[in-house]
Amino acid sequence: MSPVLSITTTTTNKPWNVPSTITQWNPKPDPRPSLQYHNPRFEPRNYLDGPLSSNPATRLRQMLARPGIIVAPGICDGISARCAIEAGFECLYQSGAATTASRLGQPDLAIATLNDFVGAAEMVCSLDPTMPIIADADTGFGGPAMIARTVTKYARAGVAGLHIEDQVQTKRCGHLLGKQVVSREEFVTRIRAAVIARDSIPEGSDFVIIGRTDSAQVLGMDEALIRLKLAADAGADVCFIEGVKTKQLLKLTVDTLAPKPVLVNVISGGLTPSFTSKEAEATGAKIIIFSLASCVPMVHALRVAMKSLRETGTDFNAAQGMGPKEFFEVMGLRDVINLDSKAGGTAFTSI
Repeated sequence: MSPVLSITTTTTNKPWNVPSTITQWNPKPDPRPSLQYHNPRFEPRNYLDGPLSSNPATRLRQMLARPGIIVAPGICDGISARCAIEAGFECLYQSGAATTASRLGQPDLAIATLNDFVGAAEMVCSLDPTMPIIADADTGFGGPAMIARTVTKYARAGVAGLHIEDQVQTKRCGHLLGKQVVSREEFVTRIRAAVIARDSIPEGSDFVIIGRTDSAQVLGMDEALIRLKLAADAGADVCFIEGVKTKQLLKLTVDTLAPKPVLVNVISGGLTPSFTSKEAEATGAKIIIFSLASCVPMVHALRVAMKSLRETGTDFNAAQGMGPKEFFEVMGLRDVINLDSKAGGTAFTSI
């Protein structure tokens, strides 16, 4: 049974008929204090000082503890990851929708498997092992044992953190209609399973667990906030509100869950307005992800390129002067050449 939460609200005719303010958020004492997760090692103050770690999970915790919003563009493959790194982003987001599209050519309807996601993560994490990658883990791909396996495999791949949501197993993109969610109890069980798995990693792990709720659109903001509070109590390091429709509701979420960091997902044309990172930071949000920031522009560019090739019989215009060597430079050619040279190789003295 979930702890009973008491909230006082005032209602208006806003989206979802949600409260415009929450004047109190007073969880009643849980008669089972062991269910209230606390690990003193993860106190934010422990991550405030010193240089950023080369361990991506520790690095992400340092970024969470320090000032400034974390901006993570959604990447879908090696090319998009390379371009995001080149642009200077300090955190990347492995979008489930983008990964499903790029690896399978399928929509985000629970078609991709754990192995699809882990395979993508292993590749992306290998490009820059210090770069924090936040990865979508959908519903965890099963019950508690499978969720624990998911956390372990993501952590071994080098991922810094993942999010697990409260949709049913046959989930869909959080910005589509018709979503269904599991009970509060099942959602909390998923979070606990993820936390237990993280804490069971030998020698300790800073791996970040993010609890995501899709219930705002389905059951209303009251329920969404209750679920995120329960996820935080169960050990979620960050709370992810999906499909939040206004800045006011995002700020409400941040204020209600403080000091727990809040993540917001922006998809152009989706349920959430196209906040800029500065606008999201002004509400107090700590992480903003742009899930389809790579794959949607990629579709537009490829459509133009393929149409041009079909009509003109050449890819010259679409290439915009970028030859093979220039393309491989973006993909890390110089790093491979330098490594070969340092090792005493001569294979790439002329290239």
